[in-house]
Order: sequence, then structure tokens, then C-alpha cells
Amino acid sequence: MRVRDWDDVLADVANDSTDPDGWRAVAGSRREGLGEDLYFGHPSVGVYHLKTYARNPRDLRGVGAQVARKVDDELDPLLPNEESGGRFAVRSPPEDEDEAEDVATRLRETLKVHAEAPTDPDHLFEDVMEAIDSPTFGPMDYEFDGRPDELDELSDTFDEAEELLSSELEDLIDEDDVDRGFH
Repeated sequence: MRVRDWDDVLADVANDSTDPDGWRAVAGSRREGLGEDLYFGHPSVGVYHLKTYARNPRDLRGVGAQVARKVDDELDPLLPNEESGGRFAVRSPPEDEDEAEDVATRLRETLKVHAEAPTDPDHLFEDVMEAIDSPTFGPMDYEFDGRPDELDELSDTFDEAEELLSSELEDLIDEDDVDRGFH
């Protein structure tokens, strides 16, 4: 397992050409200490684990790694399904002004179509993600000030990765001298 900066892990996921709506995620507060845990996975790509914390309101720092090469029968029930209330997406910013204008035009047309006809929230979400060409999106279980049970089960399943990533994150927090407040 190779520990990397959380941005690098997300960049790899965003550049993957896998089916974008096959991803699922679960996230919440870390068991101990400052920050958040995020697991996200795709059946054919695997499972990733990120640990992040806000150095200040505009600077998120963290580490991550791929912890499984596929979502097997043991991991599948730990990731949310389509009935989950939350959604997530990963999106790289447009490369230039022309691409930004193209994305804005597609998004405007998508919203216009949905405003003129009855639609359900899941269909709107999927159409918006396709309009902005999001490479990764899907259902998510997230607790802002807690931990979903599945997050604890994933942490227990990948206990060695949990320990290594926690240690690396604690090193970042110590290096930034943040402890329990913003820097």
C-alpha cells in the first residue's frame, strides 16, 4: 500500500475512465483526533481511503491510499446503495475558458429541461453530473459530526491501513502545529 497526498489520490480517480456512476462512498469524523475519514469504491477499480483535516477554512490537507483492488462480497454491503440519501462527486476544474463555457452551457440546458418537466432528484443529479462531465459520482453515507456504522466496519476491515494513514495524518497535523484549531 502506497500512502500519498489526498489530492493525488483524487486526481487518479478523476482521470480514471471507469463508469463514473458506479462509485459509492461513506464518510464521517475520525475515530480519534482531528479530521475526517472517507472511503470510496467502485466494483472494478477498488476501494480508496482518505484521511483529511482542515488546516484552515481554505486549506484541506490529508493522505490516502488504495486499500482494495475490487469491491468484493464482503465490502459491497459496507458501501451505500442508490437508496442512500446523500450523493458525492469528484470533478477536476475546467482546463480553460472555452471548456468552462461548454460545461456551463450543458449545465444550463440540463437544468432547463428538468425545470420544464417532472423529475426525481436522482435523475436530476445524474444528468447534472453527466452535463459537467464528472468522472466519479454516486451515493454516499455521510455524518458531519459522527461516524456511520459502515465507516467503523471498513476501518476494522482495513486496520493496518487505518493505523498507517492515521499516523501519517497525525504527522501532518503535528507539522502544521494545528492540534485543535485552525492555523
